[in-house]
Amino acid sequence: MPAPRKIALFGGTFDPVHLGHIHLATLAQDALKLDEVRFLPCRISPHKPGSTPASGDDRCEMLRLATASLPWAVVDDFELHQPGPSYSYQTAEAMAGRFPQARLFWIMGYDQWDALPRWKNPEQLAECVEFIVLARGETPQPREGYRLHVAQGGHPASATAIRETVSKGETAHPWLDPKVAEWIAANGLYRP
Repeated sequence: MPAPRKIALFGGTFDPVHLGHIHLATLAQDALKLDEVRFLPCRISPHKPGSTPASGDDRCEMLRLATASLPWAVVDDFELHQPGPSYSYQTAEAMAGRFPQARLFWIMGYDQWDALPRWKNPEQLAECVEFIVLARGETPQPREGYRLHVAQGGHPASATAIRETVSKGETAHPWLDPKVAEWIAANGLYRP
């Protein structure tokens, strides 16, 4: 019997997707020999109340542009069609139903691993996925009932810094894929 496919779920606002996101997904893919990384832009982030990101269509298109050369990358708009905030455990349960034979992973940074006990229903998330924690020299502490894999590496990119730069009239940023920068400029995103 063949080994189950290894699918990682990478959720976030991706407003905009930047080279840091791609770098982290690549680290995770390489570290665990993942068959697929599904980028899942959220509709409403429960961690960023009151923020209004670019439209889901714009964020999906930027993700498609940024991942076009990565055969293992999939842009999945599942969360954009769900009501209310995008809770990770609900997404993971839906993906477990969609891919019942797969081994599912959840990609997150060390700061999110640290905050995970404060997420909504983290135990339900842990029942569905194994966690890939991207650490920058830190050592994530194991938690009972949570399957943990650690991949070392980080990236300095910040979507907030990119939006601030673009809002001041810049059309490019070193942390943006050039095709994504062109999309942002052509569509007038992040302008005041």
